[in-house]
Amino acid sequence: MFDVNGRIAVVTGGSGVLGGAMARGLLEAGARVCLLARDEAKLAAAVGKLRSSAPDDPGRVFGISADVTDSDSLNAAARRLTEHWGRLDILVNAAGGNRPAATTNPSQPFFKLPADALREIVDLNLMGTILPCQVFARLMDSQHGGSIVNVSSMAASRPLTRVIAYGAAKAGIDNFTRWLAVYLAKEVAPTIRVNALAPGFFVGDQNRALLLDAQTGGLTPRGQTIIDHTPMGRFGEPTDLVGTLLWLVSDASRFVTGVVVPVDGGFSAFWGV
Repeated sequence: MFDVNGRIAVVTGGSGVLGGAMARGLLEAGARVCLLARDEAKLAAAVGKLRSSAPDDPGRVFGISADVTDSDSLNAAARRLTEHWGRLDILVNAAGGNRPAATTNPSQPFFKLPADALREIVDLNLMGTILPCQVFARLMDSQHGGSIVNVSSMAASRPLTRVIAYGAAKAGIDNFTRWLAVYLAKEVAPTIRVNALAPGFFVGDQNRALLLDAQTGGLTPRGQTIIDHTPMGRFGEPTDLVGTLLWLVSDASRFVTGVVVPVDGGFSAFWGV
């Protein structure tokens, strides 16, 4: 039921912490995995690392440098994928992120946030999910079906302080996930499903300084607030996403489409009271 052996998967943002963990989970479950990332050096390192975890068949992994916000780049990647493996069964949209210029703080109030920084984050997270779906869903066989998994966030359903553009973009991903699930089922093929993961708080390169004190190694006030509102009392580990991902891309969830699944240690269920 949970078998994905032999299926072909594309993971955007595959050189990142969460994307890399999900790619490895798919590989270990028997899938063939193509990583997409913009930075060629990081992509090469991620592909090498993933291949080393499958020494019996390193050909089950390859990488394509592509920009998820550029349709021409994605179409070129789709052509390479088709030439290499001929089809697609799984698309995981893990590309995304935030940057300080689009984040409020005491010295950078909302009124001074630069428009280009806000647009960049919305473009990366929202359009960087819509465009890969537009390009790669066409490679999915209507008879055998396929599964698209987008990556949302706690910031989508519960607006978080500071991350205005990121939260708005992730809320857009929730809406788009439901919209595309209905569109594909009714207009293309009911065998092609679309769902999303909504990770809780995971420590990565982009948010480390917000959550952990670099000098003491302890929690920042923001990090402590998050832990206080997470019933399981910890940050997520990247591998915590893999089990839910495998459920969503396998036949175990074949009657599930248009849902956003929290993987958050209970954060979304707890209001602090």
